[in-house]
Amino acid sequence: MALQAGIVGLPNVGKSTLFNCLSNAQAQSANFPFCTIEPNVGTITVPDERLWKLEELVKPERVLPTTIEIVDIAGLVKGASKGEGLGNQFLGNIRNTNAIIHVVRCFDDPNIVHVDGSIDPVRDKEIIDTELQLKDLETLEARIQKLQKQAKSGDKSATKQMDLINKLVEHLEGGKSVRSLDVESDDKELIETFQLITSKPVMYVCNVDEASVISGNDYTKKLIASIDEDAEVLFISAAIEADIATMDREDQVMFLEEMGLEVSGVGRLIKSAYHLLNYATYFTAGVKEVRAWTITKGMKAPQAAGVIHSDFEKGFIRAEVMHYDDFIEHGSETACREVGKLRVEGKEYVVSDGDIMHFRFNV
Repeated sequence: MALQAGIVGLPNVGKSTLFNCLSNAQAQSANFPFCTIEPNVGTITVPDERLWKLEELVKPERVLPTTIEIVDIAGLVKGASKGEGLGNQFLGNIRNTNAIIHVVRCFDDPNIVHVDGSIDPVRDKEIIDTELQLKDLETLEARIQKLQKQAKSGDKSATKQMDLINKLVEHLEGGKSVRSLDVESDDKELIETFQLITSKPVMYVCNVDEASVISGNDYTKKLIASIDEDAEVLFISAAIEADIATMDREDQVMFLEEMGLEVSGVGRLIKSAYHLLNYATYFTAGVKEVRAWTITKGMKAPQAAGVIHSDFEKGFIRAEVMHYDDFIEHGSETACREVGKLRVEGKEYVVSDGDIMHFRFNV
């Protein structure tokens, strides 16, 4: 299951620096607007200490973590929805992602120019939000034109879509993102087909100075107070993360301890992005490989098997399941079986985060 998150924000807020830390892809980072011309794409691993503990016990030939694809999209400016700056092509890139990581500058530095001349995270957030909302309005208006004739002819599906779209338009025109609108589950599925940017879950990343990494600062307080929707907020210093990225593992641990942090900002961001999309992880563990697999929470065993290969889902018979905690406690699959901690589950079993699974199938 490919997870793709798009990094957005105004120019010079630290997006590309953060992207470099996440992916080590070395996107160009410089002190001028529109440094990023084409979207940079990097694949990064989701940190999961459970994999390494499984490796110690199973001693496989290889270990494969799950991954996230990060897209660094060019800095947006006021008027982007109408083609200002680098405009519409980059708004189109956001549409293809599963979630939005919105980087907001929350630090002072006279040596790094701000495209609007001053530091104001609330204003910056609103500029980006407005441009994304305007783009969604444009998308809905185009859809309305296509549906009007069908609705007039009595097409019930078209009429239902029109009713929902009118509700979405009213919400967007009120300066609110689609994700904050409370709708029925059927409507949520229909909204997904519209490919609206502001329907995607969002995480606000406050790019702060070193002293503000743990508790934030006045800028972050103002930003948090301005967020009127369910969204995650993280404090990260892109400058610190750039330093951490150059260190070996041992030095990273020492540096983080000195900073009073258990996990790097990048590590927290990746885990939060994973959580943002309601994803979970199950494992397969054998002598050939220990591997993490990404599923959506609530997924049943056959669908989880299909993440490995479609044949596993088509021919699903049963799953042998033990939980990570039990495996660690007892030390092996054999020991789990002996104490009754290995279960046989059928097609209705809902997979839990941390399950270790073996699938039986026949095609």
